Amino acid sequence: SLKGTMLRNQSKNHAFIYDQVVSHGELLSTKIVASYFNANEIPVDWMDARQLIKTDQKYRDAAVDWKKTENLIINNCKGKLFLTQGFIGSDDNGFTTTLGREGSDYTAAILAYALDASHVTIWKDVPGVLNGDPRVFENTVLLEQISYREAIELAFYGASVIHPKTLQPLQGKQIELRVNSFLDPQSQGTVIKDGDALKPMTPCYIVRKNLVFLEISARDFSFIGEHNISDIFHQLSESKMEVGLLQNSAISFTICVEDKYGKLSELLDDLEARYKVNAVSDVSLYTIRHHSDNAIESIEKGKEVLLRQRTQETLQLVVKG
Repeated sequence: SLKGTMLRNQSKNHAFIYDQVVSHGELLSTKIVASYFNANEIPVDWMDARQLIKTDQKYRDAAVDWKKTENLIINNCKGKLFLTQGFIGSDDNGFTTTLGREGSDYTAAILAYALDASHVTIWKDVPGVLNGDPRVFENTVLLEQISYREAIELAFYGASVIHPKTLQPLQGKQIELRVNSFLDPQSQGTVIKDGDALKPMTPCYIVRKNLVFLEISARDFSFIGEHNISDIFHQLSESKMEVGLLQNSAISFTICVEDKYGKLSELLDDLEARYKVNAVSDVSLYTIRHHSDNAIESIEKGKEVLLRQRTQETLQLVVKG
């Protein structure tokens, strides 16, 4: 029981305690759902995911032991209708672990991979994957099909599509991933599989807000070389900064970062000991995949653009506010 777990706990490792506690929600809710199914003559076997998915001991973001996991799933789950939990697994000592961001979607992919499924369906409260967040962008379009590679690209730039770790095992065995709405189960939804990048081909919009724009240069106007960039990235790693964009010239290195852990002041103190640093807080990073002139104009209109970076497929803009 949860009470017993807390009473017995002697660990001061917050991540370990977190995993032992939060897992109870998944376990209890699936017990209830399994009981409901069986009471309504839909026979299912309740399975404890911790007995199927084995991981290392990196609590809150555990890595899967694929060989052990695949064997356990094949030996325990083939040929039956079963109901289990997302998000959780266990280490070699039997302690509960969690799989990190998008862990429930990842669980579905792990099971599908081990069982050689034809497809995986993830049910959400949206029609499928849209070409932008409808809370931010107008006239969004349903993406009927996305290639694995394009979905990973969109996730890399910050779109809440599907986490790349979920896609990787599915791509390896060419297992389709379907995203459907439980509010309208008969609707078309989105399919992620090999093929064209997007159907329909349309610009995709992503925005990350409340970022920090940093322009770093040498105090003596000397070149920013490989050793400087290595030093700067070391400091970014130490401060747990997430980099959304970077650009370098002969004498400056420009980055856009997310200060998730409130360590910006610490980072600036470290950098300003060796470099000249200009920092602008509260900026937004807009990304347009498969950009067009109209798409660019719609984002730039009325905004103060601090930096523009463009490739054949992707445009990124750093803007004030």
